[in-house]
Amino acid sequence: MPELPEVETTRAGLAPHLVGRSVVDAVLRRPDLRWPIAREVVDRLPGHRIDAVRRRAKYLLVDTAAGSALLHLGMSGSLRVLPGGTPVRVHDHVDLVLDDGRVLRFNDPRRFGCLLWQPTGQLHPLLAGLGPEPLSAAFDGEHLFSLSRGRRAPVKTFLMDQAVVVGVGNIYAAEALFAAGISPLRPAGRISRERYARLAAAVKAILAHAIARGGTTLRDFISPDGAPGYFEQELSAYGRGGEPCPRCGRPLRQASIGQRASVWCGRCQR
Repeated sequence: MPELPEVETTRAGLAPHLVGRSVVDAVLRRPDLRWPIAREVVDRLPGHRIDAVRRRAKYLLVDTAAGSALLHLGMSGSLRVLPGGTPVRVHDHVDLVLDDGRVLRFNDPRRFGCLLWQPTGQLHPLLAGLGPEPLSAAFDGEHLFSLSRGRRAPVKTFLMDQAVVVGVGNIYAAEALFAAGISPLRPAGRISRERYARLAAAVKAILAHAIARGGTTLRDFISPDGAPGYFEQELSAYGRGGEPCPRCGRPLRQASIGQRASVWCGRCQR
């Protein structure tokens, strides 16, 4: 699944092409993705100018005066701005037709994505209860320390809880814990304030670097310009189970934590 850097890369790639343009039509080639596509996309969005393209957690919001189209890429979704006459492929489910003749096309082979609607001045239920953005000032070691007290769950599971902090998925949780020297198995409530400060700093640094490098290349992710991300070349732990630790050379351990594949160094991470 595309993680926060991939979604932010998508947002940054789309915004220059969409902001200031008006939507003149919405073409739905099927009525649903993961959930039914919101009727407001057809009934209310056309005729309005796009004022901003925002990201909240792993959701994209296309803002207009009438409300916001709320998109999630799911497991395999992608968004492209294409010439209006571009042939439609089998999984091209939605076109938002722009006033310059181009289209914003939503392709989603597995249909785990979504296209919903957030009315102006309201917060969609999917966005309610989310924790702070990891690159914001609201997220720091003190935030993690205070929320972790009494928690027995493994720290990796805690870090991936969207009510704690948004957008830290499996890849970046593994990388941040490696950078901070913290075992993903350690109970969240048994980590000190100082170690959480290191972990929060690692999350910020790794996500910022991944965004700058274009995200992580996975089988299903390609950025809006068609180019893959490059951060995969720099992964220290994720996907490297059994390979030498880049710090000490010992084989990296691998196990399932919270039903997610996890890799760490038994010597460097405590």
